[in-house]
Amino acid sequence: MKKVGPVSELIRKCGPKHVAEWESFYYQNAYPREHLENLGRQLYIKVTEVCQAEIKSIREEDCIDFIVNLVIKRTFDGYQSEIQTIYGQLEHALGVKIEPASDEWDRLYNVDFFIRVEDKYIGLQIKPAGYAYIPQIISELNFQKKTHEKFTREFGGRVFYVISVKEGDKKIIQNPEVINEIAAEMQRLRSSAP
Repeated sequence: MKKVGPVSELIRKCGPKHVAEWESFYYQNAYPREHLENLGRQLYIKVTEVCQAEIKSIREEDCIDFIVNLVIKRTFDGYQSEIQTIYGQLEHALGVKIEPASDEWDRLYNVDFFIRVEDKYIGLQIKPAGYAYIPQIISELNFQKKTHEKFTREFGGRVFYVISVKEGDKKIIQNPEVINEIAAEMQRLRSSAP
């Protein structure tokens, strides 16, 4: 829906761990809840005028709930599905457990997920592919480079960017060479273990 903003782009920019975080970000950076409520009211008017006889049971609140659910919860669910698809592929390819990073690690190190190797950690940052995200990624690179270097100093392993791209109905890893790079880093960390 054009009237709710570029929700796919916005949720990737937000990178929420919880639906409440996404909801707050959306209301601050796209439209306030009142805007979605107004869209729900407009939908209610259209639906009840066009199909009045068939749908007398529809309430205005039902339409408001539908719009809010569509923009907030379904976008978040889709985002979570994308993340799980990508790190699920990595888990399968690498044969290791990939765990979501804590909010603290996300803020301090810009790490979305991590792999534990003995007493060390490898960080993963998942980014969407596409020209629309290039300016955002470039602007974040210098800042993230410093936080990723800090992660490496503190936890021993490097941080890798995993680029996600949609192919058909599913998300795939656009830079599959990163799998071999991560495997090599895992081997390096195992070799250096006491």
